[in-house]
Amino acid sequence: MESTTATPPPDGPPAAVADVDQAKVRRAAFGGLAGTALEQYDFVIYGTASAIIFNKLFFPDVSPVVGVLASFATYAVGFGARPLGGLFFSRFGDRYGRKWVLVTTLFLMGFSTLAIGLLPTYQQVGVLAPALLVLCRLLQGFGAGAEQVGGIVLLTEMARPGRRGRLSSMVFVGAAIGTALGAVAWMAAQALPDDALLSWGWRLVFLSSTVVTIAAFVLRRKLDESPVINELKAASSQTDTPVAHVVKHSKPGLARVFFMMVGVSCQSYTYQVFMGSYLITVLKVDAHLIPKVLLLGAVCGMAAAFLAGMLSDVFGRRPLYLAITGLLVVLPVPSFLLLDTGSTWAVYAVITVGFFFAAYGAVGVQAAYFPELFGSRHRYAGVALGREFASVAGGGVAPLICSALLAAFAESWWPVAIYMMAMMAMSFLGAWFSPETRDRALTVFEDARLART
Repeated sequence: MESTTATPPPDGPPAAVADVDQAKVRRAAFGGLAGTALEQYDFVIYGTASAIIFNKLFFPDVSPVVGVLASFATYAVGFGARPLGGLFFSRFGDRYGRKWVLVTTLFLMGFSTLAIGLLPTYQQVGVLAPALLVLCRLLQGFGAGAEQVGGIVLLTEMARPGRRGRLSSMVFVGAAIGTALGAVAWMAAQALPDDALLSWGWRLVFLSSTVVTIAAFVLRRKLDESPVINELKAASSQTDTPVAHVVKHSKPGLARVFFMMVGVSCQSYTYQVFMGSYLITVLKVDAHLIPKVLLLGAVCGMAAAFLAGMLSDVFGRRPLYLAITGLLVVLPVPSFLLLDTGSTWAVYAVITVGFFFAAYGAVGVQAAYFPELFGSRHRYAGVALGREFASVAGGGVAPLICSALLAAFAESWWPVAIYMMAMMAMSFLGAWFSPETRDRALTVFEDARLART
């Protein structure tokens, strides 16, 4: 009979972690935070642009509804490239180390976002404009597919037992900072006259990612490599084919990460991206309110990610994840009921709660939970593959599916709520059938398993 009883933690930190200089750990934390801030900044400014402006710039010859659908379809393309990036970079992450991937993906994402800001519009070059936009999104997603994974694996492996959750959650604190910076950038752009915003103001938002890229590189260039990777290299214990190895030997771990991630990713990007479009197109909320709501949600998200990571160190990964995903299964219905009141305070409350639990609370637990599920030989590949394929099936298509459901059911929110609830139920069940992993030794080759009695 299977049980989900936690495996007792080791008496002390493994040798690979015990002697890590705490200054190096702090430097790794800020490096992970900065890189993920860039990734989220890139995705938030694109997602906001999809909701409020890109249908006019790149898809002007269609109806507003179809234009929004086309913008979100292009948004989904970036997520489609994420598993490809995860497949490509995980080979190097498990063979050459986490730092190499973190620096490479940083520049790939920064370049892609800069390129979006320089693109010609549909009015200037016709259908070539959306085609180039899709290409930039592909490159952006390709880099993002390995970015967050590298950060959480590196920090989990560097942290001492008892502090992994709070330290690795700094990656998602960085994501919340990126969301806040993106909201501020759009608030500044929307202060411009409409003609200026449509002609050059939106470009400045994307060009500003260069500043975030440079700041992140300054923090990342002096990162130290993971002590687990150093120990594996010294022992010549690395596998030459981490992707094939994890697919062959770690199917339960891959399935657990996929299902625990897919519903959370769906609701996360529904609240972060789709809700802005819903508020504007259905509830006729002033578009200037959207960045302000995103900013408040992001500020709360910073606290949520760190708090969730810290609490997972105290109460365990599995109980906390079950509590958060269980709440999120029922949250969509009251969320839409409140939004339909048309009250500004209700808009702030719904988006803030969505950010707190779906966008950042759940992933704050994932930060240490997912790396702890895998053995040391293919940890990077396991987290990358499970997480990024789930991101496509969840967050990547969520804004598109939600918009299509609205269009198909006469702007009724019930189908959207049912879709959100069904997706989150999969994440709840994924956690239910997963083991507790808090503080398990990270230098062992074997994956975490359900305890047997």
